Amino acid sequence: MYQHDSLLLAPGPTTVPREILESMNQPMTGHRTKEFSQIIHQASRDLQTIFGAKHPVAILTSSGTSALEAAMVNVANPEDDIVIIVSGAFGDRFRKIASSYPFKAHIFEVEWGKGVDLKEFETYLNSLNVDVKAVFTQFCETSTSVKHPINALGKLVKQFNPDIYFVVDGVSIIGAVEVDMEQDNIDVLVSGSQKAIMLPPGAAFVAYNDRAIERFKEVTTSRFYLDLNKYITSLNDDSTPFTPAVSLIRGVQTYCDLIQEEKFENTIKRHEVCKTAVRESLKALDMELLVEDEFASPTVTAFVPNKDEVKTIKDELLNRFNITIAGGQQHLKGTILRVGHMGKVSPNDMLQFISALEIILSEIREQSVLGKGVSKFQEVVNQYV
Repeated sequence: MYQHDSLLLAPGPTTVPREILESMNQPMTGHRTKEFSQIIHQASRDLQTIFGAKHPVAILTSSGTSALEAAMVNVANPEDDIVIIVSGAFGDRFRKIASSYPFKAHIFEVEWGKGVDLKEFETYLNSLNVDVKAVFTQFCETSTSVKHPINALGKLVKQFNPDIYFVVDGVSIIGAVEVDMEQDNIDVLVSGSQKAIMLPPGAAFVAYNDRAIERFKEVTTSRFYLDLNKYITSLNDDSTPFTPAVSLIRGVQTYCDLIQEEKFENTIKRHEVCKTAVRESLKALDMELLVEDEFASPTVTAFVPNKDEVKTIKDELLNRFNITIAGGQQHLKGTILRVGHMGKVSPNDMLQFISALEIILSEIREQSVLGKGVSKFQEVVNQYV
């Protein structure tokens, strides 16, 4: 049953399509040439569809965490009161970034595995009695597989105070979900290359609206490489402020070409099919899901085997079937498993995972579960094909 080709189903990094790898392997070109200007011009503008943005999307040569930090230091001034929604390891990363700067961070804690309760959050905002300058949240909390209700959350924030900047970390979901920054009331939306955008790690993306552009100019927080004003100015000249990852940005353009070929609505649908089929299959195999259906991410699913099954499942998937999934983070380490279904994935890929899982569970439990998950998976997919 061992596969000659590995199946990377971690929630990032994800499998890179052959077309992207081939485009990235083209001969190097100078980053101050007409050729590269054409590449960065097209890539930054084609990304607008993926981000639901009205401006070209800034591309940083750095990890997704740099985009989180850039979003914060370009929006918040020293001593500004900001609110951070923490529902997992990456919300906690926003908290840690804030602690490195002289911001007054107020933390709204959400139980890991739960989505934001809008009424509770509104009550929290009302209780602060400070001039909140910005709210920071995850779109998808990768560590738990929670997808927060971003549209409703953005509406709530702006109704509470239209002057608040709403900043969203979309690192593990952008490229797999419909988003409209204007309709969702998002001022700054960031992402990274190695998740649903299915590139190698090393690039980060920042989308912004008119209001955010003006805010970036006003903010006095010290920054240099992460000064988004530099990136916006350079984009106007089809350039970058610093030496970019030329090959990665070629890959960005090829990614956008692939999405245009598939059509973005079909990309979104494909992720939804994989999500639903995986979740229903896991339920059929008596696996507890960490997240309720209402808050389930289209890019990653966290499930809760029996505690003595966690390590065996993860190891056996890799060693016997060449399938990589991920474990839990922080206090969820050793208690959950996370399977990614983002980027270059199809239902056929996820079916291999369910099939292998059935074999492993049958051995662990000493009772056959063969076919239970697979049949449920096929029932779901049959509704879409």
